[in-house]
Amino acid sequence: MTAADENPKPARKISVFGREFTMPQSRGLRITIGVLLTLGGILGFLPILGFWMVPLGLLVLSYEIAMVRRHRRRLVVWWERRRRPN
Repeated sequence: MTAADENPKPARKISVFGREFTMPQSRGLRITIGVLLTLGGILGFLPILGFWMVPLGLLVLSYEIAMVRRHRRRLVVWWERRRRPN
């Protein structure tokens, strides 16, 4: 057994509306999925594709791209402050 077998990397997971989804191990594949979801969402006026794909694509990209991650974190902080009663 090698050291890599003993300590495998934990799978990256995305939580959407309380459900967890496991993302692929490959960074390139995660970026490709995020870009395709975002571009497909822009074509939301077509059948099957929808505008729901844009935020989902940005969520996937936020785990790989720092600029998108910062905006996601700001949105989460804003949302939690808004939900919290005074």
